[in-house]
Amino acid sequence: MSEAERTYDVVVVGAGSTGENVADIVVRGGLSAVLVEPELVGGECSYWACMPSKTLLRGTEVLAEARSVDGAAQAVTGEQDVAATLARRDEFTHHWDDSSQVEWVHGAGIDLLRGAGRLDGERTVVVTAEDGTTTRLTARHAVAVCTGSSPATPPVDGLADVAAWGPREATSAKEAPARLLVLGGGYVGCEMATAWQALGSQVTVLQRGDRLLPRLEPQAGDAVAESLRKAGVDVRLGTEVRAARREGTEVVLTTADGEVRGDEVLVAIGRAARTADIGVETVGLEPGEYLSVDATLRVEGRSWLYGVGDVNGRSQLTHMGKYQARQAGAAIVARAREEQVATDAWSPFVATADDVATPSVVFTSPQVASVGRTAAEAAEAGLPHRVVEYPIGSIAGASVFADGYEGTAIAVVDTQREVLLGVTFIGPGVAELLHAATIAVVGEVPIARLWHAVPAYPTISEIWLRLLETYRG
Repeated sequence: MSEAERTYDVVVVGAGSTGENVADIVVRGGLSAVLVEPELVGGECSYWACMPSKTLLRGTEVLAEARSVDGAAQAVTGEQDVAATLARRDEFTHHWDDSSQVEWVHGAGIDLLRGAGRLDGERTVVVTAEDGTTTRLTARHAVAVCTGSSPATPPVDGLADVAAWGPREATSAKEAPARLLVLGGGYVGCEMATAWQALGSQVTVLQRGDRLLPRLEPQAGDAVAESLRKAGVDVRLGTEVRAARREGTEVVLTTADGEVRGDEVLVAIGRAARTADIGVETVGLEPGEYLSVDATLRVEGRSWLYGVGDVNGRSQLTHMGKYQARQAGAAIVARAREEQVATDAWSPFVATADDVATPSVVFTSPQVASVGRTAAEAAEAGLPHRVVEYPIGSIAGASVFADGYEGTAIAVVDTQREVLLGVTFIGPGVAELLHAATIAVVGEVPIARLWHAVPAYPTISEIWLRLLETYRG
C-alpha cells in the first residue's frame, strides 16, 4: 500500500458530530475507519451552531430568571457584560481550535485524513489535501457521507453581493452590530434575534410567512413573537424581501412596504444539502440534492453507501444526526459480519424516531420544547386525535420558579390507542421537561399507565398530571 492509497473497512466523509459517531460505532464493532475532513473536526455544532449559540443565549436566560423572582431581582443591579459573554462563547468553541477533538479521534482508534473528500465511483473516495496532494481511499464495506448542510440562500436580487451573515457569522461575531436584520423566523432566526437584541443590537426580523417557527404549534410562534417584541425586536410577519444592496456600510433590504436598513443582515431561511461538490455524480446521484436513504440510512440503490445526518434532509438537528449515526453504524457492522439487519420500526438499525419522535428545543425566551407530531401533522396523517392544553403558570412549581410565570403545555393524544402523538411545552425552563415527553412518545406509554407516573410536588413537571386530568375530564 503506497502513501497515496489506503484501504479501510469504512470511510466516513465529514468529521462533524454525525461522522464522529459513525466512525466510533463501527470501530467499537471491530471495523477500521477513517474520517475525512477539510475543516474543523467536530463540525458545525461544536464551532458555529449549538455550542456557541446556546452560550450566547444562556446569560440572557439566567438574568431573565433572576429578574422574575422577587428578592433575587433586587440583587441584579447591572446589565449583561457583553465582552464576558463573547469570551465565554469563545471558550466553549475552544477558540475555534479542534485539537481536543482530534485527540479524541485518535484515542478512539479512528484515523483522520485532512482534506476535501470526493466520491470517485463505487467504494472509493479521493481526498485532496490543502497542499494539493491526493490520497485514494477504498472502503471494504461502506462509505458514509456525513457532509451535513449549508445555509440556503433565497433568490433575492442583490443578496449575494451584500456580504450577508449566515449562521456561522452570527454565532462567531466579535461584537454586536448596531442594527441587525434577520431574514427568516425559524429556529436560527428566532434564537439569534433573541441573543443579539439582548447583547446590544437593534434587531428586525423579516418573516415571509404569517408566524414565527412555522413547523411548531401555532402557540409557540405567537409566544416567541410577543416576547421578542417586548424585548424591543421589530418583528415583521408576512414580509417578503425583494432586493438587497449595500450603501456604504449599510445593508438596505427592499420589501413591499418600503426599505429596511441595518448594519448586517443574517440569512436564516433554512438549509441545503452539502452534496454539490463531493462527487455524487460518479455514482449516479444528483449533485446538490439530499441523499435519499432507507430506514437504515443506506442510500437507495447503493448497498455500500450511507447518507447520515443533515445530508439526507430527514431531521436536521445535531442530536438526530448522532442518533442516525448510531443506527447506521450498527447496520454497517452487522452487514459486515453478514448478520441479519432488521428493518422493522424501532429495531437497533433503523431511525424510526426521525419520523414520529424527533425532539427539539428552541432556546428563545420563552423556550419551546417539542417532540413528535403537532396537531396539524396528526390531522394530515389522518390519525384520530384530540388536543389538550393547560397553562403551565397554574402549576405550583411554575409559580415558585418565576413570579408571573406564563407558559402553555399542549398534548396531542391518539384517541384510538390512548397514547401521546406529540407534546409541546412553551415557557421558561421547559427544555428539561422534554425528555420525559420523548420517552412517553417513543415508548407509546398508554395514558392509563402515565396516570401512575406521579410528578413530584412542587415542580413544573406537575403539568403532566394536569394534562392527563384535562384529557380524562
